[in-house]
Amino acid sequence: MRGKQRILTLVFALLAMQLGSLISPAYACGCGAMVTDPSTRFGVDRETSVVHWDGRTEQIVMRFTVGGNAPRAAWIMPVPSRATVELGDHRLFSDLYRRTRPELRTRHYFWPRWRDLPFAGNTDGASAGAPPMAAAPPVGVVGRERLGAFDVARLTATDPEALRGWLEANGFELPDRLATEVKPYVEQKWEYVAVRLAPKEQGQTLGGTLDPLKIRFASDRLVYPMRLSRLAKSPQSLGLYVLAEHRMEPKNGIGGAAPEVTFAGTVEPEEPESPLAALTGGKPAFLTAVEQYFPEPSRINGDHELTATAEDTPYRRAIYRDRLLKVGGFPAWLLTVTGVAVAGLATFVTVRVRRRAAAAA
Repeated sequence: MRGKQRILTLVFALLAMQLGSLISPAYACGCGAMVTDPSTRFGVDRETSVVHWDGRTEQIVMRFTVGGNAPRAAWIMPVPSRATVELGDHRLFSDLYRRTRPELRTRHYFWPRWRDLPFAGNTDGASAGAPPMAAAPPVGVVGRERLGAFDVARLTATDPEALRGWLEANGFELPDRLATEVKPYVEQKWEYVAVRLAPKEQGQTLGGTLDPLKIRFASDRLVYPMRLSRLAKSPQSLGLYVLAEHRMEPKNGIGGAAPEVTFAGTVEPEEPESPLAALTGGKPAFLTAVEQYFPEPSRINGDHELTATAEDTPYRRAIYRDRLLKVGGFPAWLLTVTGVAVAGLATFVTVRVRRRAAAAA
């Protein structure tokens, strides 16, 4: 009886933990921070970003897939200089995904594995092989526009508390931890893009894949803001498509696992009117796809700064299909073993025949 009570207590404790995680607001995503009503459930299920940098100007196109029951949310992204914001094009992401998807290769093995034996079936295995201007007032609204489901405000802020005041005026509460984390940006006189996410129709909740946003600002270095992601309570994954003159890689891991390059190579717009052409000005660019995992977001210690590598070495990740080596439809190992056995038997018979012939003589 006591054993059953202990099991029930453990089950209820686990359920309470899961429910607690569902009602907690999501304060961070891969680039920037989300602020929601604590009484609602909202989260960023996936975020994909494309970054283009020509040495003077940086453009970030990002797309969120969100879920939950929140009717609205606010998203804050720090930027090093005055930014412009417009809607992006969904086709850009499908284009880059197609260009960077892993190459499928087949590699053969000689000796059979358990699955190749008659009693174990005949399935093939696969294995993967080797992603400033500060206004005089505490908060200055330098621009505001409605873009699809987004109400976009471009802000300057010289005081984190002023940022809190703006959020509260727009119906949101600034978490204390977020107020602390934006201080380094205030000290560096960065500005902010503050986006109020709301469904196009009243009464709906935010969900699904939102329209991409394109943010453009002047920068003499390629930087991807990540510091606010340290507020996340669950592991984070970062996926970046980086377009520049050369192959670009993060200077360091900023507290996460080692960044992994999954693609590197020169790409060229296939059509003059394509989203890629609009982003690169119709010019070829070197594309680097980077993935990184952050098992403990609290260890994130800064923003990603990407620099050019010594050489523009191309690379494409490969996925291997392992197949048993066959000759004429028969396993090569079986033919080899059979051949050796036949040859051995023939040698044995020949020797025996010769010995008998010699004895008879």
